[in-house]
Amino acid sequence: MITVVGAGLMGAATAWELARRGHEVTLVEAYDIGHRHGSSHGSSRIFRRAYGDPFYVRLTGQAEERWRELEDDSSTSLLRRTGGLDMGERRDPRAMAGLLAAAGVPHELLDAQTAAERWPHIRVTGPVLYHPDAGVIDADATVRACVRRAVEHGADAVLGARVTGIDVQADGRVLLRAGAERGIVADTVVIAAGAWLPELRLPVSLPSLGVTQQQVFHFRQRDPDVRWPTLVWDGDLQLYGLPSGTDGGALPAVKVAEHDRGTPTTARTRSGIVDASSRSRVSGFVRDRLPGLDPDPVAEATCFYTTTPDEDFVLDRHGPFVVVSPCSGHGAKFTPLIGALAADLATGRTAPHPRFRLGRFAR
Repeated sequence: MITVVGAGLMGAATAWELARRGHEVTLVEAYDIGHRHGSSHGSSRIFRRAYGDPFYVRLTGQAEERWRELEDDSSTSLLRRTGGLDMGERRDPRAMAGLLAAAGVPHELLDAQTAAERWPHIRVTGPVLYHPDAGVIDADATVRACVRRAVEHGADAVLGARVTGIDVQADGRVLLRAGAERGIVADTVVIAAGAWLPELRLPVSLPSLGVTQQQVFHFRQRDPDVRWPTLVWDGDLQLYGLPSGTDGGALPAVKVAEHDRGTPTTARTRSGIVDASSRSRVSGFVRDRLPGLDPDPVAEATCFYTTTPDEDFVLDRHGPFVVVSPCSGHGAKFTPLIGALAADLATGRTAPHPRFRLGRFAR
């Protein structure tokens, strides 16, 4: 029996993948499905193929295939294409275009004038990389779809049960104490706890993980009929933008947020109070660079990043434990692929990739 701890994006996808392969699975979640105490809530996450690393360009292609499998299995639309732009004085669109070309990914490298004519609601002052396969993932719908289909495939979902103890027994199996009096015995335990991972007392050596509270802001579109692409900007500020989905309220809006400058915290001590300085910086960027948006946010929220020192993921097995993610702020787009890789580790199908090993930071 395999137990998955955590029903955010990665845990839910792992449970779905294991259950559809016919394994006996128990999914344990401290809160309800769709809670806002982690990194997986909301209706808008970026999917993109553009990376400055060929390793991740390749993985995005594998992930896109897995998204279509999940959509087919769940009969739910989860990934909507919008196209995506990469720009900014510290971004290198030409180098990224070369990597996309090598991987056979459709793209265009545009000068500032051409890009400005195509997207007049964005102030462009330098070269722009556009790739049409970028889009928006509905995180809330993805978690719901994965949990629903996992249960329909035979998994057991235990909700509102926080894991308070983890003991390896003499026979090598693991006893999890979850909830008031419940004990769950598993042959293998997949830990997909996100920002809560450092809070668990695991007999596993973890890398140094940075947990930060991030702030996101939603800005109303001046023209509700404009189709906004996703946006990655790398300059004095590192920001991303994408259509807000339902998170922005009743009117069409765009979510814009800083990728860096999160506030160090822990899962238990996060304030949930939006950083006013971040709001000021992001609103200033919108006023300067995104004239198609009203620069006063109509909605805002906080979430977590859980970041490794090298910003690669953690996907490794240690004894009966499989540790999944943390995803360093860019993992959502890989959700069903990470679920499949975690399921492979849990069932002994494959070895972990060297870039994702727990021990890669050991000296």
